[in-house]
Amino acid sequence: MSDKKIISVQFNNSGRAYDFTAPTEVEILRESYVVVNTVRGLQIGKVINADAQNNNPNLELVGIERVASDEDLAIKEALGQKEAEAVEKISEFLRHSRFHDVKIISAEYSLDSTRVTLFLNYDAETNFDIKGFLRESSHLFKSSRIEVRQVGPRDMAKMISGLGACGIEKRCCSRFLKDFSSISIKMAKAQDISLTPNEITGICGRLRCCLAYEYTAYEEALKNLPKKKKLIQTPLGEGKVSQLIPMADTVIVWIPELGNRKFTREELESGVMAEKKPEAERFHVFEEHTNEDVEILKLAPVPEPSRPARQEHRDSKGHNPRRDNSRPSSTGSSGVEAGETTGEQSGKPDRSQNKKRSWDNKREKTPQPGGSNQANPSQSRRGNSQSNRNVAEISAGQAEAPSSEPQAKNSRRPRREWIKKS
Repeated sequence: MSDKKIISVQFNNSGRAYDFTAPTEVEILRESYVVVNTVRGLQIGKVINADAQNNNPNLELVGIERVASDEDLAIKEALGQKEAEAVEKISEFLRHSRFHDVKIISAEYSLDSTRVTLFLNYDAETNFDIKGFLRESSHLFKSSRIEVRQVGPRDMAKMISGLGACGIEKRCCSRFLKDFSSISIKMAKAQDISLTPNEITGICGRLRCCLAYEYTAYEEALKNLPKKKKLIQTPLGEGKVSQLIPMADTVIVWIPELGNRKFTREELESGVMAEKKPEAERFHVFEEHTNEDVEILKLAPVPEPSRPARQEHRDSKGHNPRRDNSRPSSTGSSGVEAGETTGEQSGKPDRSQNKKRSWDNKREKTPQPGGSNQANPSQSRRGNSQSNRNVAEISAGQAEAPSSEPQAKNSRRPRREWIKKS
């Protein structure tokens, strides 16, 4: 191993790095490309560390084949288009076959195109027949050997990449996470995070990887604080712990007489409330400048624009002739002819006179006790028919007159006429 050095090679931008050995006399720079032999055939990888350390001496490392040349890089670029075509072929095949529950994520060719590796995603409940799939799809790749690799939900989300569940532009697994650590619901409980599935699960449907970022810090802080729902003694009396704030090293205690109160760990240990520091002034005090003139401005409220008053023409008595309708006076048995109007000078109908005339008409129609109508019923009928005939004649005369009396209830109301002030 003295004449060889160790380098770290990465095959994907967010993939795991693997260690290989290289001759010492060969100059290999960081960000350069090398050709190595893997279980999937010859592959081109990117050097991310040209001077790595062997963390596991018992592990035997494989040496590189050569430094990638321009021809090797051109072949790799051409294989990218070939891999995209392979994904379309397999996707079309799965859609029209009995393996419609299987999804293809990506395909990868070896540098010499002798092997093609298909990365498929499927559940254990589907009972995917791998041998049957290889046998039925072998006609699509006649010159290459087909290999199948199962991809889990997390690896699938990492390959696809995209927007994270928290709104980050690119998911953590696609940016910097090399390996997936085990995540448990205990991590969410320790950080007092809502256990709603939408809050703690990622795009892959599993618990978010970011739950493990601060879990260690929370565990260290919780060791020095009392547990939740525990009775403790505080400077203000005995109470029960209702909430923990590990990052602030404080707890919230519910005291029966006072309610919820916040205490720091130092206050609980000493039994004395700490003095509150005075709050900083919110407004800055400006220095006085005596040599400069100061202009004082007064801000006054802006008056609202007044609306123009509605102009109305009123007479000396305060009446508006535009609103006052000229209503014709009623006619009846009192001897007022059709077409005569009252109240011409004031422009208003004489309502008292109308009421009197309507009352007189009613008295004429109602039979009087002990009168001639009661003694001779036939004469009463003739009188009623004669009065009805008179009313019909008067109504006909009102229809011919220019300004008529309001008709009966069932008849249409006449059009109003406006009378200008004389």
